[in-house]
Parts: sequence; C-alpha cells; structure tokens
Amino acid sequence: MNRRRYGTDGEYTAHDYLMGQGYAILEMSYRRPTGEIDVIAQKDGTVVFVEVKRRGSGRFGAPAEAVNRPKQARILRTALLYLQQHGLEDAPVRFDVIEVTPGQVHHIEGAFDATGFF
Repeated sequence: MNRRRYGTDGEYTAHDYLMGQGYAILEMSYRRPTGEIDVIAQKDGTVVFVEVKRRGSGRFGAPAEAVNRPKQARILRTALLYLQQHGLEDAPVRFDVIEVTPGQVHHIEGAFDATGFF
C-alpha cells in the first residue's frame, strides 16, 4: 500500500471513530495553498480541526510527535481560512490529533492551540 493510501485509510478510521463519539463531520481532506486539514468536525458547537497520524509501529515514536510546530502553523493558517470561508470566525475551536496505530485509536483533544503563533 502506498503512503498516500495508508494515510487516507487512517483518516477514514478517524472519521468513523469521531462519528461514533457523536461528532458531525464537516469536511475531509480540506486543502488550501496554506496546507491541509485531515478532518473538520463539530460537536457541541465547537469546530474541531483534526490532524490524523497513522503508524504501523512505535519505531519512530508516537504519531502525535510528528505534529511539530511548523505543521501546527500550517494547520492554524488553513483553519483560519476555513472559518472565514464558512462565516465561523466567532465559533469556539479546538485542535486535536488522532493517532491511529494497529488496533488502537488515541484521540488527543486540545493537542495544541494558537498561543504564540499570531
């Protein structure tokens, strides 16, 4: 399986997990010149931007460790465009990471925020 397909499968695993937790899925693979957001969901009025990281093993560390500061900055800029495009500038937001590993989905709510970026 190629890397893109592997990642996409992880995104759909996260999609199914979020649906099971009562989230409404607003967008999948939202792409703009500033970057990509894997899943945009909403629950209890909060817009949740989700970065999905899938790994076959812990050989290279925890999947969430790959969501470094430059990656966070790209997600934040892209989220801002999404919020503006959909008239949601005043909506509460959260940035989560979902780690998908064999047999496990680990949801890290509020994995990062915009503090210190703008």
